[in-house]
Amino acid sequence: MQGRPEEPPEQTDTTRSATPEGAHMTQTHPGVMPSLDSPADEDPDLRKQLAAYLDLNADDLIGFRRDLHMHPELGYTEFRTTERLVERLKEAGLEPRVLPKGTGVICDIGPDCGPMVALRADIDALPLPDEKDVPYASTVPGLSHACGHDVHTTVVLGAGLFLARQAALGLLPGRVRLLFQPAEENPGGALDILAAGGLVGVNRIFGLHCEPKFEVGQLGVRTGPITAACDKVYVKVNGPGGHTARPHLTADLVYALAKIVTELPAALSRRVDPRSSLSLVWGRMNAGSVANAIPDQGLAEGTVRCLDDEAWHRAPELMRALLHSVAGAYEVEASLEYVRGVPPTVNDQASVQMFKDAGALVLEQPDKVVTAPQSLGGDDFGYYLESIPGAYGRLGVRTPGGPEYDLHRGDFDVDESCIPVGVKILVATVLTALCELPGSAVPTGLEDSRA
Repeated sequence: MQGRPEEPPEQTDTTRSATPEGAHMTQTHPGVMPSLDSPADEDPDLRKQLAAYLDLNADDLIGFRRDLHMHPELGYTEFRTTERLVERLKEAGLEPRVLPKGTGVICDIGPDCGPMVALRADIDALPLPDEKDVPYASTVPGLSHACGHDVHTTVVLGAGLFLARQAALGLLPGRVRLLFQPAEENPGGALDILAAGGLVGVNRIFGLHCEPKFEVGQLGVRTGPITAACDKVYVKVNGPGGHTARPHLTADLVYALAKIVTELPAALSRRVDPRSSLSLVWGRMNAGSVANAIPDQGLAEGTVRCLDDEAWHRAPELMRALLHSVAGAYEVEASLEYVRGVPPTVNDQASVQMFKDAGALVLEQPDKVVTAPQSLGGDDFGYYLESIPGAYGRLGVRTPGGPEYDLHRGDFDVDESCIPVGVKILVATVLTALCELPGSAVPTGLEDSRA
């Protein structure tokens, strides 16, 4: 499905083109990356450098993705995936660091000082059987990469290997940190990255997620919330129980539970700003075992989703107050267990502009950078954006004109030509961000196009 092109923002200090000063420009239209000076045998145009790199390495990257796809691993069991990543990074002369639990990798590229930009990929799979009839189908019963994490991992690896090559040539104007995160689906792996110091020294962070609604060659971006917070709630209701013939002599627990289930979502919607999209949806109710007895306990379980960070932080306290108010009217006792999931993923405006500028360069057609829809699904990338600015984009993975294989389904697959596209986008985004940051060590010989 074609996305609607996003309206260009007004040019302000935070939304201006991210093209750095002091750069020799290969083109004059907006959203152009600088061409960094390079050795005589190296074409100075970034797009040509990427094209040459991908001509040699695209098939290898696709093979790497297929290998991961055939060997999916759940969160915190991604030992083989971690081993494969470490192997490839060491082959490139890098020094990857495995997280304390044994899965997940942090790897730095470039000099020991200067500004730093991070790229994040999630490496875990889902507990879903692979239903595709392809040579690279999952070999692990009941598990599959049905959310595209194998693609995310491969794209960040490919971008990292290219950037390592640029660093060796003296063409990297700063540092890059690769974050191969375990356990996004659990969730919780982002917290392990944070605990291991994964964001120490990092100025901005970027990530891409597969988007089957967009065709290969499209990049979806959005300023502000792009995915929602997602928490779980468990409400337990207790009462004395009794006979259905005499509800006035006891507490009608089933009726009270029904009122809680219907009134709590409605009350929440009136206590927060509607723009926060705070919603409570129940997925399970249970009370009683026979028709003529009022039970003494009941249970309701559901999820809370929210696009606003402030409303998300307020939700548990607000829910408890509303629950006790409703339960008290029916003389039952109610308790709430509120289990935090992930915060909303809220994209920084300046970082989104960097994504746009990079996409405009490497995709070469402005209408390929489109507006990504908001999703009420959760992603623990939001934890990173609570700490530093950054942006989460949507990578088109659908074959042009082809069918849409939705996420979290056993038949999910991608058009693998999305992998080199993703590499191009991330490389251009990193270089745009590094050249924009104060203190970047712009390579010697860089001409000032504005002199």
